[in-house]
Amino acid sequence: MTKKGWIVTFSGMGLNLALGVLYAWSVFGKQFTESIQNGGFEWTKTQASLPYTIAIAFFALMMIPAGRLQDKIGPRLVATLGALFTGIGLIITSFATPGNIMPAIIGFGVFAGTGFGLGYAAATPAAVKWFPPEKKGLITGIVVSGFGLAPVYIAPLSKYLLSNYGINKSFLIPGISFSLITTLLCQFIKNPDKTLFVAKNSNNGSTLKIDFNWKEMIKTPTFYLLWLEYAFAATAGLMIIGHLAKIVAVQSNNTIKIGFMFVALLAIFNALGRIAAGVISDKIGRIKTLFLVCMSQAIVMFFFSNFNSIATFIVGSAIVGFSYGACLSIFPSTTADFWGTKNSGMNYGIMFTAWGVGGVFGPLLAGKIADISGSYNSAYLISSALMILAGAMTFLTKAPKKVYITTVETVKLAREPQIN
Repeated sequence: MTKKGWIVTFSGMGLNLALGVLYAWSVFGKQFTESIQNGGFEWTKTQASLPYTIAIAFFALMMIPAGRLQDKIGPRLVATLGALFTGIGLIITSFATPGNIMPAIIGFGVFAGTGFGLGYAAATPAAVKWFPPEKKGLITGIVVSGFGLAPVYIAPLSKYLLSNYGINKSFLIPGISFSLITTLLCQFIKNPDKTLFVAKNSNNGSTLKIDFNWKEMIKTPTFYLLWLEYAFAATAGLMIIGHLAKIVAVQSNNTIKIGFMFVALLAIFNALGRIAAGVISDKIGRIKTLFLVCMSQAIVMFFFSNFNSIATFIVGSAIVGFSYGACLSIFPSTTADFWGTKNSGMNYGIMFTAWGVGGVFGPLLAGKIADISGSYNSAYLISSALMILAGAMTFLTKAPKKVYITTVETVKLAREPQIN
């Protein structure tokens, strides 16, 4: 554990704090659906979900080439590209109008979505390589907590910008400022030039093969179980995150005017869930922790249609945020546990496509159901059922036999090489 490792870790967290503008979309989405007289664009709920959904798709798809790139050339350049693409995407989005959704689709959906994938893929693998395996969950949780925590400041900031400058400048101002700040942070996201920690068999001291490439990973049944569990969890979480501000308005009959505050509250618990799940899963195991998370999410989603007061929305936002955030810590850690850290960028990039699938179907499903029925009730029940199924599948999810290590001693190398 080194000082430089912590610098890399918190730089990655800082980058994710900016990239997490994705999770504040429900604030923008609500404004897009308002009348022109009220400063909106009069888009339908489905239209307002489209840039967000496309961004998620590009985010997930870009994780695969981005993960491979960071495994090959290092994380600094990949993270820098991610920062620039995100900033440019927000600037392009600022040109959207009531009659023209394309700047939002291209800017936020394609460019920012690509930037999210590039930046996110680079931050976590770099940080994990600086620490021993028993800290993997904690370090992963800290880095990805930035992404979840972002709406704590982005949601009220967006509300302020929307109220004082309108939709267009609310994308232009963050686009410029984020580009400058995150590009600087990315220069500190680096790999050590050699492996600092190796796993050895405690009986004879021989080095065990624990790193596997993506082709070996996808040959194991465990990969497909984890992938489905991840897709179900992402569907449930992003269904709420992408619509929370509007959900509060609809279910309270527009009596609660602080929907953006629940977005920020959800973000706080999103971040706490990532760190807490990292620590807990280091202690009791990833799969046991995942089961507990799935069940808590299933229960709250089942009752979410009954929430219509500030108190119930506080409870609902907290549990949804915590459970969803926990998954974003558990799955990358589990991927690294089962298939090693050497190729973790590429391996987790492939695993992350499950998040993309859930992210595409979750928000669109919720938006379409709300447009047709006027409520989100059916979406909640579908989400609850998916989380119950994911929880049940954890009982079948075992570490692949060829990478399962019964007794391992973590050995620190004699010298810690300097980073480039």
